[in-house]
Amino acid sequence: MLTQITDSCFYMKGHVNIGYITKNGKGLLIDSGLDKGAAKRIIKILKENQLPLHYCIITHGHVDHYGGAKYLKNEMEIEFFSTKIESSFVQNPVLEPIYLWNGAMPIKELRNKFLEGEETDIFGFLNEGIQKIGPFTFEVMPFPGHSYGQIGILIDDVLFAADSYFGVDVLNKHKVPFIVDAKATIETLEKINDLDCLGALPGHGDFEAKFKSTIQANKKCHENILAFLLSSIEKEENGVYMEDLQTIFFQQYELSPANIGSWLLYRTSFTSYISTLIEKGLVSISIKDYKLWLQNTKIIEPRSS
Repeated sequence: MLTQITDSCFYMKGHVNIGYITKNGKGLLIDSGLDKGAAKRIIKILKENQLPLHYCIITHGHVDHYGGAKYLKNEMEIEFFSTKIESSFVQNPVLEPIYLWNGAMPIKELRNKFLEGEETDIFGFLNEGIQKIGPFTFEVMPFPGHSYGQIGILIDDVLFAADSYFGVDVLNKHKVPFIVDAKATIETLEKINDLDCLGALPGHGDFEAKFKSTIQANKKCHENILAFLLSSIEKEENGVYMEDLQTIFFQQYELSPANIGSWLLYRTSFTSYISTLIEKGLVSISIKDYKLWLQNTKIIEPRSS
């Protein structure tokens, strides 16, 4: 189903929302879905509505946002655009399983369509600021945090926000969103909160004209996780093994990953929160008994007599 936002802006609701803009007989997609099936659905919807397709922007290199690109390119010869760093994942999909597997060549269980799509060539790189593709003029906004070089697209006063934030229902379901940088995630949310536009569409969730409460819910989610992890470390006066804290984290948020890939995704989020606490100077990290060891750095002033 194609949902209209403005005269020129639309989206296709699904597991991943697909943005679509049309102007002067040309069509621009924002993201391409998970796989061939998602791509076929996009083509079907556009044909039913007699709408053209010439270009596609990939907001970030996670397979649910680029996995349909190869099929679209083969079927329609469209041109793909992304940022330089995110293009690396689209053109070399094995990189995501590699970084999830600590940089080593990944095991076969991680070489699946949910973590590794079909490689697709990127026609051109997008940079921050006002950009132009065909008849489309838009603003590229860096939204790092969920991925390294993720972007949002502001076009005709509509923000296609990718996975910079999630709908409240999605947030409540997953409890711990996937992120690679907690500090950048929160800064991106603050940036979006300051925007004044017609409305915003997340990669997962509903289009909202009044989206600021959803942004605040996302920010609160991340701040609460950071606070929980910091308090858990503070309770351990002599420190805690990082892997033991991860177990506490999984238990606290009732995370029950169905497979190794899901477990690794949660571990990446956990690590990103710990990294932020370390970089803020609130937690120190060292090696103890061959394991990573975390300690609270808070200085407790002696009581006056």
